Amino acid sequence: MAKEKREHIMLVCNECGEINYYTSRSKTTNKLEMSKFCPHDRKHTPHKEKKRK
Repeated sequence: MAKEKREHIMLVCNECGEINYYTSRSKTTNKLEMSKFCPHDRKHTPHKEKKRK
């Protein structure tokens, strides 16, 4: 059986621009955007995916 390919990504806050979370996702899915807690703003804000180098 073939193993599903995963890529490592960072989640960046849309409001302050800080990298707050690291995670992985399947290469076949669309880009992630989710509401996460931002410790710099001290509230839930939308976070978008950024590729990890």
